Amino acid sequence: MSEPTPKDPGQAVPEREMLLEFLDFFRSVMIRKIEGLDHDGLRMSPVGSGTCLGGLLKHLAYVERWWFQAFFASREVDFPWTEEDPDADFRVSEDDTAESLIALYRRECDVSREVVGETADLDVSVPGRRGDVTLRWILIHMVEETARHAGHADLIREMVDGSVGD
Repeated sequence: MSEPTPKDPGQAVPEREMLLEFLDFFRSVMIRKIEGLDHDGLRMSPVGSGTCLGGLLKHLAYVERWWFQAFFASREVDFPWTEEDPDADFRVSEDDTAESLIALYRRECDVSREVVGETADLDVSVPGRRGDVTLRWILIHMVEETARHAGHADLIREMVDGSVGD
């Protein structure tokens, strides 16, 4: 299933709707940056850090899981990283495909939407290491994180096969 280009986020909509529209916009960009990649394209890293398109999408799937499920909703969920290997979520396994990583990301985003939908007020907070963290803060952070990685993905995809645009 090809990812549709989303409508531009509304300018005169309530804050919650605006945040969710921006987040969904950048989620969609990330999926479109991965669509159609073959085994090598998914893993190609034109940068010294080793960052690749598949790794970016996998990382964002686990970031969604962390902030919405583990942190905000206090659910018991698994993650690939450990203290000894904190970047495991960026690695693409031999079995990973563009389709499987997109499916993982879509599932995590769907659960994130459910968690947000269960919380009526953006000011609901949970305790964090440096004080209480509101759902509003998490949504703004997720827009920033997803948009930042969409920018990385845009550049990497152009280097992989010349594809441009969001």
